[in-house]
Amino acid sequence: MSIYRKYINQTRKPQGFLGKMIIRRMNSEHAKLSEWGLEHLVRLERIAPGEILEIGCGGGMNAGTLMKMYPSAKLTAIDYSELSVRKAAAYNKEMIASGRCEIRQGDVSTLDLPEEKFDLATAFETIYFWPGLEKCFSEVAKVLKPGGFFMIVNESDGMDEESLNYAKIIDGMRCYTPEAIETALKSAGFTKVRCSHHRSMPWITVLARK
Repeated sequence: MSIYRKYINQTRKPQGFLGKMIIRRMNSEHAKLSEWGLEHLVRLERIAPGEILEIGCGGGMNAGTLMKMYPSAKLTAIDYSELSVRKAAAYNKEMIASGRCEIRQGDVSTLDLPEEKFDLATAFETIYFWPGLEKCFSEVAKVLKPGGFFMIVNESDGMDEESLNYAKIIDGMRCYTPEAIETALKSAGFTKVRCSHHRSMPWITVLARK
């Protein structure tokens, strides 16, 4: 396997030196995508979450941003990668020290979290690697309160050539269309699903309500 392929495969589960490089890249290169996705929450003025779950927290930037957006909220962040957990914890160390944030290693296919605890769950650039959308979405629904929101932000709409090429070389990566995501969400128990597509990029934001 080439060095480039080894490097790009770190996007799934960062570890080691190459994983550290990928995490740094995540926080910088995904900033504009995350900002665009979070604008969709700002528009929903009725959202005032007390408990937030950030799934696949990567380098921890989005967790930090969410706590700034909702200064009264507490946030739990999980990631499959032990390295990501360490990096996200370092990024949000002040919030952890204040008691507002907890970051732990976890698997979205078997969420070890209290049922109906969270008002909002988010997943930025991560569902490509989830082992079965309907199963994982059902796990998210289980830990959301009735009426809670789940937001997915993807760089790929499942049809753009660049992401489809990445999926050919990154083990376990799969790109999903908005239609496929909506179908899986509704099968998992979400009743209202709305997808927004960026005007000039293949970015999508999906908001679903339990």
